[in-house]
Amino acid sequence: MNATASIELPPVIPDHVPPHLVFEFDIYGDSRVGEDVQGDYARALEQVPDIFWTPLNGGHWIAKGFDAITAVVTNPEHFSVREMQIPRVENPPFYIPLSLDPPENLPYRRAMQPMFGPNAIKALEPRIREWAAQIIDAVVDQGHCDFQGDVAKLFPVSVFMELMGMDLSRLKEFRNLAEEFFDAQSDAETMGRLSAEILGILKVLIAEKRVNPDDKLMTHFINVDIGGRQMSDDEILAMTFILFLGGMDTVTNVTGFAYQQLAQMPDVQERIVNDSSAIAAFADEAIRLYGVVNTPRLVVKDIDIGEAKFREGEMVLNILTVGSRDPKKFDAPNAFDIDRKRTAHLTFSSGPHMCIGHVLGRAEIRILTEEWIKRIPSFRAVAGQPHRFRMGTVMALENLPIEWDVTRA
Repeated sequence: MNATASIELPPVIPDHVPPHLVFEFDIYGDSRVGEDVQGDYARALEQVPDIFWTPLNGGHWIAKGFDAITAVVTNPEHFSVREMQIPRVENPPFYIPLSLDPPENLPYRRAMQPMFGPNAIKALEPRIREWAAQIIDAVVDQGHCDFQGDVAKLFPVSVFMELMGMDLSRLKEFRNLAEEFFDAQSDAETMGRLSAEILGILKVLIAEKRVNPDDKLMTHFINVDIGGRQMSDDEILAMTFILFLGGMDTVTNVTGFAYQQLAQMPDVQERIVNDSSAIAAFADEAIRLYGVVNTPRLVVKDIDIGEAKFREGEMVLNILTVGSRDPKKFDAPNAFDIDRKRTAHLTFSSGPHMCIGHVLGRAEIRILTEEWIKRIPSFRAVAGQPHRFRMGTVMALENLPIEWDVTRA
């Protein structure tokens, strides 16, 4: 599971890639991308073919259209998840079930489903609401906060750590580890060191739960039946490693980008205050527009899709957030419209590797917003304060200074 040095790949354009499909785009730091990360991605790639080749970061394909992405992520025969690093590395990280193609991933997804399905998340909602209220109450009287540091980096992480049965006193330590890991997406050596540290934490947790089992997720993984047997510690580690990263980072950043947008829309704030039934639509539109995961695939068998000639050994990055803004699928795709007819988008991907936590993620954003508007019905971004962000395969908003008028009874 530890990454090592990157495979040296020159930034070349293969002979089978036609010149009109070549467009230089740096997924780790393109200069055309600013604070409106997802919108800037869409604008930077607006005139580019739905599948194109960038010679940067070792050279790789990028799929940005809804149908193009769907064609890749639903075709494990040609596009495998067994490598998901760009540039490629000699010993790529291995996650369960994320690094397994079907049907090998199915027993593990079935093992996870009972803890992440609609019924399980519905049962968790009262506790999720308690966490939201507690975290918002800690800042409400201040009249300002860094939404990311004070809310978004605490709320879903607290929910996840409690779900896993982790020591909540270590929240900031674990959160910082996840941030460092994603910050090092193009640095294989640092990722390897951080992976080892995270695995050490999870090994200790497995040992603790074997001695003192509870009703939490780690104990479930220790005891769950997969094909007439229990998982080994190595399997549990590979499964909980990816859950650790997702639980610490993904919903945090979708929420941050959503509230960065909401801070600019007093009309939407007023509407959801006056009509709480619109909050679910707000959450779904925010998730469509502000996805943060871009999912890589390794070409394992030659295939042509349109003019793009994918060849074995090449990498392709699926820009899910741009696929969810495809003008061929969505009217006014970059507009935030809570009256938009709800339709399928790609924030949680599609096919055999659709995000297992999508029900939980939706519930967290909806519940947080329900509790937020009860206490802070109107807020705005602090003028003149920059918002730091991270690009890459998992994008992030690092800070979001906001303020509001405090009204006391």
